[in-house]
Amino acid sequence: MFDSIAIVGATGAVGKIIRQLLAEREFPYKKITFLASARSAGTTIDFAGEQHLVEELKPEVFDKIDLAIGSTPDPVAKDFIPWATERDCVVIDESGYWRMDPKVPLVVPEVNPEAIEGHQGIIASPNCSTTQMVLAMKPLHDAGKIRRVVVSTYQATSGAGVAGQRDLQEGTRAACNGEEYQYEAFAHPIAFNLIPQIGSEKHAGYTSEEMKMVHETQKIFGDDSIKVCPTCVRVPVNNCHSESILVETEKKITAEEARELFAATPGIRVVDNLGAGEYPMPKDCEGDDATFIGRIREDLSCDHGIAFWCVSDNLRKGAATNAVQIAELLVRSAAAV
Repeated sequence: MFDSIAIVGATGAVGKIIRQLLAEREFPYKKITFLASARSAGTTIDFAGEQHLVEELKPEVFDKIDLAIGSTPDPVAKDFIPWATERDCVVIDESGYWRMDPKVPLVVPEVNPEAIEGHQGIIASPNCSTTQMVLAMKPLHDAGKIRRVVVSTYQATSGAGVAGQRDLQEGTRAACNGEEYQYEAFAHPIAFNLIPQIGSEKHAGYTSEEMKMVHETQKIFGDDSIKVCPTCVRVPVNNCHSESILVETEKKITAEEARELFAATPGIRVVDNLGAGEYPMPKDCEGDDATFIGRIREDLSCDHGIAFWCVSDNLRKGAATNAVQIAELLVRSAAAV
């Protein structure tokens, strides 16, 4: 057990869910600290029936903290994590800053729990779109070794933060009323629209979000031979990312075999009855920690392909839940020593 834990970015959308999960899952600790920017410092948070003062994120606050879970922008993570590790505090980081550092394990507990062994004070949680995809890939990779993945994402506005959700709600209201609206998070209207760009232009016509899915997937599986072709699209959905995924394996896997593999995998829930109109949809998956899979079928264009539809709450399994599960993994691994 960690005696003293902290949530960094405790007042944000993901920080709020981390707080809920720690309470619901009865995570073991003796003392908890809530940290945020100077703007939020001094406010109070209700946690486990008690009021807690939010403290400002400064180096000295980590002097007596054993474990921190951070959900902050990359520049904040770049600065505060060295403060913490220099003081022997282990950090689980939700930002993108440390993910591809070769010394930092990138972990989805259901996929590569062994990666936490030998960590050097930082454990990274993947990008939300990567997390649900690699969880879905895991049983297929174990059974037939994945050669190639083609994925198109349908990413909710919550992935762009509170401003993204506000853009969807207020932009839609304005569009319905024939009014103008000044978008905050998006360069184009999201109301009644799709935006086929998430992140900046990065490599060979791919965006930064798309290249994250390539590099993070290969790192998590420890296999650079897995080819990933992603297209990331922002859609007018408030929460939960959806993905259309096609995997090509070395060994043929039938649709029925894939369905059984998915159903037997912790963290995955199969909803797959096309005739009855049953398949995962964002409105049904919000607030759930599972990754939902449906529309499972064999690829008509190659002999060893499986296509499926995947939906997950990007604020939960895509962010907060995965971080808390890493913390629980650390507790279990310490208990086993």
